[in-house]
Amino acid sequence: TYADFTPQATFDIKKCDIYKLEEGPPLQAVLTREEGLQYYRTMQTIRRMELKSDILYKQRAIRGFCHLYDGEEACAVGVEAAIKRSDHLITSYRAHGYTYTRGGTVREIMAELTGRRGGIAKGKGGSMHMYTKNFYGGNGIVGAQVPLGAGAAFACKYLGTKDLCVCIYGDGAANQGQIFETYNMASLWKLPCIFICENNKYAMGTSIERGASSTDYYKRGEFIPGLRVDGMDVLCVREATKFAAEHCRSGKGPILMELQTYRFHGHSMTDPGVSYRTREEVHDMRSKSDPITLLKDRMVSNNMVSVEELKEIDVEVRKEIEDAAQF
Repeated sequence: TYADFTPQATFDIKKCDIYKLEEGPPLQAVLTREEGLQYYRTMQTIRRMELKSDILYKQRAIRGFCHLYDGEEACAVGVEAAIKRSDHLITSYRAHGYTYTRGGTVREIMAELTGRRGGIAKGKGGSMHMYTKNFYGGNGIVGAQVPLGAGAAFACKYLGTKDLCVCIYGDGAANQGQIFETYNMASLWKLPCIFICENNKYAMGTSIERGASSTDYYKRGEFIPGLRVDGMDVLCVREATKFAAEHCRSGKGPILMELQTYRFHGHSMTDPGVSYRTREEVHDMRSKSDPITLLKDRMVSNNMVSVEELKEIDVEVRKEIEDAAQF
């Protein structure tokens, strides 16, 4: 029975690297059974939605650009678990995961991908341009969402709402000049903005070592404090984002987070993803660093859930995705 399960457990998490901070996020995270089941279901939904999108794209039901998020689920789920619904969020064109965590439904997202008017942007945005309340979408121009996010953070400060803006970009966009201009303005005005670099190591197909003189993205703000976080661990991301949110809400200005993550697919559907990295590397990451497997193993080994219960969730998720695809 459910009464036999452990209702709450404390886990050791990886220490974050810190920059211009006296202390960082805690080294332990408390997880309740309800939270764990919710995180598992959400990450599994995003994973299955992306795998189905891969199939639909190959069947030519999805056209144009399509950037999948599988492998990076812990980033979206961990960030959302640490902020409020009244907070604002803006991201790059790899936006399916955040569209879902910010309140979009699988059916709305799949309909958008296939160009239907029942889609979340009435079928006019496709993979790269989806929006919900307080979520200003995927943005097609590399790095362009960063100054827009700072504008949302400025509005939060101007209106005195105590809300903040989470502004997400990739390691490829991290070399854009407009990002450094935004750092400058956000720091000068002490804007409540969490800058998050989702470092999936390969930008559009160039390893970070070949594309950046410094790969310490969390130090790129220079005068802005930073954190480097294990982006494959949902608890690590959640605790770091809580820490960053408290920093912003207390009036200390912006903070920079680098989430070290990995995309299992190529940059987009037209990129097989194995010309600049080996199949062995991708397989190794899938088998050893899958964020869903990491959470599952933690919960099962601490008697917070049974394998059978997780399988039931998997079946429900697959059915939801299949129904949305049929719609």
